[in-house]
Amino acid sequence: MYSPLRHLPALFYKHRPIQLTYFVTRQCNARCPYCFYLASKNDTQQNEAELNLDEIQQVSNSLGSLLWLAFSGGEIFLRKDLAAISQIFYRQNKPCIMLYPTNGMQPQHIKNTMQQILETCPKSVIAVKLSIDGIGEQHDGLRNTPGSFNKTLQTYHDLLPFLERYKNFELGFNTVFCSENQHDMNSIIDYVASLEHAPLHTISMVRGNLNEPHYKNIDLEKYRQASERLASNMKKRISSLFRFNGARLKAAQDILQRRLIYATLQQKQSQLPCYAGLVNLVLNEIGDVYPCEMLHNSFGNVCDYQYNIQKVLKTEQAKIIQARIKNRQCYCTHECYMMTNTLLNTRQYPVLVKEYLGMLNGKIS
Repeated sequence: MYSPLRHLPALFYKHRPIQLTYFVTRQCNARCPYCFYLASKNDTQQNEAELNLDEIQQVSNSLGSLLWLAFSGGEIFLRKDLAAISQIFYRQNKPCIMLYPTNGMQPQHIKNTMQQILETCPKSVIAVKLSIDGIGEQHDGLRNTPGSFNKTLQTYHDLLPFLERYKNFELGFNTVFCSENQHDMNSIIDYVASLEHAPLHTISMVRGNLNEPHYKNIDLEKYRQASERLASNMKKRISSLFRFNGARLKAAQDILQRRLIYATLQQKQSQLPCYAGLVNLVLNEIGDVYPCEMLHNSFGNVCDYQYNIQKVLKTEQAKIIQARIKNRQCYCTHECYMMTNTLLNTRQYPVLVKEYLGMLNGKIS
C-alpha cells in the first residue's frame, strides 16, 4: 500500500497540494435541496464542457504524489469514464486514499465501475461512502428522489462481497446533518449499525450557500449528541470498521474533527489554521481551481495555463486569496479540510494522542 509517511514533510513545509477534491461533474440524478454545489451552478457553467481524459492526464501530471484524492460532484458515477480517471491519478499521483461518495442510485453500474477501480488501483485505500439521510421514505423525500433509499441499500449489498475480495476496500455511509433530519439521528445511526457488516457511519454538517437556507437551522446540541454516539460506536468496533494501517489514528482524528466543528459553529470562528490553497485544493469539472469548495473566488482555470496546476498556484490571484485564508478571514466546517488541518497541525497532537490512546482501550475522553 502507498504509505502516508512520505507526506510527513507537510507537517513543516506546506508548499504543495497533497489533498485534491475533484468535482468530476455537475450532473446529478437527485435533487437534494441542501446541496451547495448544485445550488451554485449558473447557465455559463452548465454549458461548458467537462475536462476530458487527455486534459485530466495533463493536470494530473502537474501534481506530485497525493495523500488524499476525493472525487465529488454532482453524482460522480454519472461520469462514465470515472474508472479511467481514477487510473490516471493512481498511476501518476499514487494517492494513499481515494474517496468515492455516491447517492448509490445506479447499483449495477457502481458495482461494475468499482470492480474496475479495485482491480487496477491495488495500492490505494479505495473508500466508498453511500448517502443515507433518513430511513425509507424519509430519505427519498429529503432528497426529492422516490425509490432512492432501496437503490442505495441495493448498492451497499452489491458492494459487500468486495470487502472479502479486496483488502484495500472500505465501505460506509454518510449522513448530511440538517434541520430536517436532526431529530431522527438516533434512529438513522441505529439503522446503519444494524446492517450486515455494521459499516462505518459518518455525518457531515450541512454547509454552503443554499437556495433554501432553512436547512441550516440546526440544533448544535443534537449534533454534539450524534457525534458522541458515533464515537462510542466506533470505539467499540474499531478493528472491524477500519482495515488499513493508521486506522486508529484516523478514527481519533474523526472524533476530534467533529468536536472542532461543534466549537466552530458555537463560537462562529475558525479553531485551526486552514491550509486551503496550500496543501488542500479543489478542481472543478471545467478546470477551475479553488482553495476550497466553500470559496467562490477561483485561482484560475487550468485550461488557461497549459493544464498545469503549479502555474495556476503562482498567479497573483492565488497569492491574494491564500493571504486572506491565512489571516482567517473565513471559517467553515468542511470535514475533508478539517482532516488535513488537524493532522498537519502539531499543536493538535496532544489531544489527538489522547484520543488515540482512548481508542486502544475503548474509552471516550
